Amino acid sequence: MARTDGSRTTHQHEGELVVFLIGMTINRWWRVDRWLPTLLAMGPMLRELSRDPASGLLGFRALLGAAGPTVVQYWSSVDELYAYAGDRTATHRPAWAAFNRRARRAPGVVGVWHETYRVAGAESIYVGTPAMGLAKATTRVPVTARTDAARQRIEADRTVA
Repeated sequence: MARTDGSRTTHQHEGELVVFLIGMTINRWWRVDRWLPTLLAMGPMLRELSRDPASGLLGFRALLGAAGPTVVQYWSSVDELYAYAGDRTATHRPAWAAFNRRARRAPGVVGVWHETYRVAGAESIYVGTPAMGLAKATTRVPVTARTDAARQRIEADRTVA
């Protein structure tokens, strides 16, 4: 079980911050032969990125929803995110090509999507939780009198960046 922290904490980060959401929709659950390879392709990419501190990936969190899984990724820059996506020697390119081949053979079985956000300021609070989200991807710090309220935290984050 993950270690929890009963104190009130928030995150701290200097510099560019990018939140990248990537997920898949499983449109025909009974076609496991078509969607399972897409699901399994994400693990090797996340391991590859996590092993390389210079990749720009700060951290990630996997979520499961009704339509399928989503991975929330935190990056240090858009340029590093796109450099990984376009790197012909990285795991992503062959996985993307394989997905496109499967999708052409069985259209509509599984879909993929992503959204990229450059974050100008971010606010967070963690009470009674293990390290997670932005605090795990960046630096977890105690809430102070200066960052006690949500409005104070979002304003403080804008002055740090």
